[in-house]
Amino acid sequence: MPALVPTDHYATITWLGTVPDRAAGLKAHARQSLALSFAGAEGETHGGLTRPSCSRVLSQYPRDTVIRNTRQLCVMSAEEIAAIAATMGIDALDPSYLGASLVIEGISDFTHVPPSSRLQAESGATLVIDMENRPCTLPAREIEADMPGRGKAFKPAAKDRRGVTAWVEREGILTLGERMRLHVPDQRPWAPGMI
Repeated sequence: MPALVPTDHYATITWLGTVPDRAAGLKAHARQSLALSFAGAEGETHGGLTRPSCSRVLSQYPRDTVIRNTRQLCVMSAEEIAAIAATMGIDALDPSYLGASLVIEGISDFTHVPPSSRLQAESGATLVIDMENRPCTLPAREIEADMPGRGKAFKPAAKDRRGVTAWVEREGILTLGERMRLHVPDQRPWAPGMI
């Protein structure tokens, strides 16, 4: 019996990008397509099969411990980006400020899809959703550089709307306008104490 269930939830890729050098900043460069290998998107600084641990996993590992890279990509929804912008009091928010790898449109409450869900493109390229990508101050710096006085509003506005981190399960190429289907784990919610 399959452990992942294809849903009737589809999304369209509306934006693609790569962050070339995270030491220089989080700003992503827009792309028409992304070539995905098991190490992530070609030209993406967050790529690689492993990565140094960061603040997300300090409860498990000391900082800079080499761990499996489940944070190869940042996936966000156009609807949630629009909601962030509205909360910040601006008309629109460029995904490049957010270090997004891809922006999709069509799946509501996207930041909270179950971990281990898959996004499968028509081409077959498949991403595994690791977990919610918590808001941080790095996008705020990029926003502040172009919109002085607005950067500090990002982190609170992005709470529960920052998208997810993901890694490549099946290699392939993602293109603008391509549809992706959401597949979710076929398991009940965790209920501690239940036998």
